Amino acid sequence: MHELSLLWSVRETLEEQALEHKFSKVTQVTLEIGRLACVETAALRFCFDTVMKDSLAENAELVILEIQGAGICRQCGERSEMESLYSPCTHCGSLRVELVQGIDMKIKDLIVI
Repeated sequence: MHELSLLWSVRETLEEQALEHKFSKVTQVTLEIGRLACVETAALRFCFDTVMKDSLAENAELVILEIQGAGICRQCGERSEMESLYSPCTHCGSLRVELVQGIDMKIKDLIVI
């Protein structure tokens, strides 16, 4: 379950940001997760409280925003929504599609004290 290691990275990032921006408590963490990022949001929710225990984000609320996958076709140049990593272009059917959205996970924002 790589979601556990992803959350440990989030915790480390929160601790680094707390030192840099001088806050002591996180009450809400909002994550943007692409639908094509191969991240199980149910697993993230399940592990979140355990990973954040005894940290500045203990008892914080986790908000997850799912981002639709999208790609630019290298053949016709059109942008298409992507349902999988290997979806063809919805305009011309080409498989030469470069993914440009929905393949990563990032901390969108925090509510801190």
